[in-house]
Amino acid sequence: MTSSAYRPAPVFESLGPEFADPVEPADFPQSIERRWNARWAEAVGLDHLDAEGRTAHFHRFEPLPDNQKTPLAIRYHGHQFRTYNPQIGDGRGFLFAQVRDGHGRLLDFGTKGSGQTPWSRTGDGRLTLKGAVREILAAEMLEALGVNTSKVFAVHETGEQLWRGDEPSPTRSAVMTRLSHSHVRFGVFQRHAYFERPDLIENLADYCVEQFFPEIADEADRPAALLAAVCARSAKLAAQWMAAGFVHGVLNTDNLVVTGESFDYGPWRFLPRFEPGFTAAYFDETGLYAYARQPEAVFWAVQQFAATLGLIGERESLIAALSAFPDHYKAETPKAFLHRLGLEGLGQEADAGFVTGLLDFMKASEAPWEAVFFDWFGGDARRADSSPRAALYAREDFAPVRAGIAARAPVRPERLAHPYFKGEDPIHMTIEVVEGLWAKIAEADDWSGYEQVMARVADARRGYDLGRGPDGMAPGFTQG
Repeated sequence: MTSSAYRPAPVFESLGPEFADPVEPADFPQSIERRWNARWAEAVGLDHLDAEGRTAHFHRFEPLPDNQKTPLAIRYHGHQFRTYNPQIGDGRGFLFAQVRDGHGRLLDFGTKGSGQTPWSRTGDGRLTLKGAVREILAAEMLEALGVNTSKVFAVHETGEQLWRGDEPSPTRSAVMTRLSHSHVRFGVFQRHAYFERPDLIENLADYCVEQFFPEIADEADRPAALLAAVCARSAKLAAQWMAAGFVHGVLNTDNLVVTGESFDYGPWRFLPRFEPGFTAAYFDETGLYAYARQPEAVFWAVQQFAATLGLIGERESLIAALSAFPDHYKAETPKAFLHRLGLEGLGQEADAGFVTGLLDFMKASEAPWEAVFFDWFGGDARRADSSPRAALYAREDFAPVRAGIAARAPVRPERLAHPYFKGEDPIHMTIEVVEGLWAKIAEADDWSGYEQVMARVADARRGYDLGRGPDGMAPGFTQG
C-alpha cells in the first residue's frame, strides 16, 4: 500500500547500459535507524512506511513499488583537484529509485556506503557513521539557511567496524540514502567525452533537458541552452554558499551536478568568522577550494562541462553561454546575502556595494559570521543593539552597513515573531559543534547533543523560512 503522493518514475535506466552498472547492495549484519526524514517522506509519499518497511527499502534496498528493480552504479569520470581521473564512478553508492514531486519534478534516491561496485577500486564501499552524521548536519543547516541542497533521507547504522586513516579506528559504519533532484554529475558527461561518444553525450543532454529543464525543450540549439541553464544555476549555488559562509571542501567536477544543487558533503566547514582563505579539507594544501575561491572553482568546473558539450554543440554559441557565468554570479551574490538578511534590494550596484561593506566590516571586526546575520535579520536594529554583539555594531566602520540596512525594507518582518529570534545566539555549525556532539556518540552512544542541535536547526529553518518545501518552511528543491 502506498500514499497517493508516491509517484514512481524510474527513467534513468532508459538511458541504457552505457551509463550505469547493475549492482547488489551489501548485506549488512545490523540495522539501527539513525535518520528518517519525515518531512520529505511525506512530500514523496513514503510517510506510510513503518519501521520494517523503512529497513526493507532503505537498509536492505528492496525495490520500492513500481520503481527501479535493480540498483544502478552510475558511470562517471572527473577532475579531482584539477587532475583528470578516468578511474572513478559510483564506488560506494548507487541510484536506488526515482520519484516525482507534486510539481512533476524528478527526484533521485541515491545511496552512500551501500557496498562495493565495479568502480570501488580498492575501497570497501562503506561509509562511517560519523560521515553520515556530518552529512546530515551539513544538509540540514544549509536547508535552514536557504541553500539549494540535497536532503539526507535515511541513515541506518550497519554494525560493521571500519578502518579509516582520518578517523580513530575502528569506527562505526552506516548506510545513507540521499534525496536529490539529480545525480547527473558533470563527470557523467566527461566520461562519455573521454571515450569520444557524442551520441551518448547527446542522449544524456536530451535526458537532462527533458527531466530538469523542460522550459528549454523547444530551443533550436539545445546544447547551448542546456549550458546556459547549468551556468545560471551553478552561479546561484556558488552565491548561496558564500552567503551561508559555507565551504564545500571538494569542488571536483564529480561533486557538482547539472541542476545546481549542493550535495556530497565530505570535509565541509562553516566559517566561524569571515576569512577568505579558510579551507575545509586538510589535504587542500594550496587552498584551491578555499571559501573565497569557490566561485572560481565552480566556474572552472562548468568550463569542463562546457567542453563536453563541444562534441555536440556549436562552438560560438557555447562560448556565449559560458561567458554569462560571471554576470550570473555578480547578480546572484547580493541577492543571496540580502535573502539571508531578510531585506529587499535597491538595485544590483547598490546591493553589491552594501555586501562589500558588510564583508569589510566582518573581516576587520572578526565578528562571528552566523551571529551577524542572526542579529540583523529583518533589519531590526533594536534586536542587534541589545545582543551580546552590540559593541561590534557601535564601531565606526559599521556605520555605513547600519545605514544600508536601514535603507532597505524588511521582507516579511512577521518572521521575527518566531521564538527562534527570542534567543541571544543563533545555532551555528562550526567544527567545534560537530566534533563535540560526535564525541558523545563515539564515547558513550549519547545522541542527546545531536538531537539538541538538530532541534535547533529545525527551529532556525522554521524561523528564517527562506523558501518553500513540504511544510512551507524549507527551501526544498526549488530552482527559481
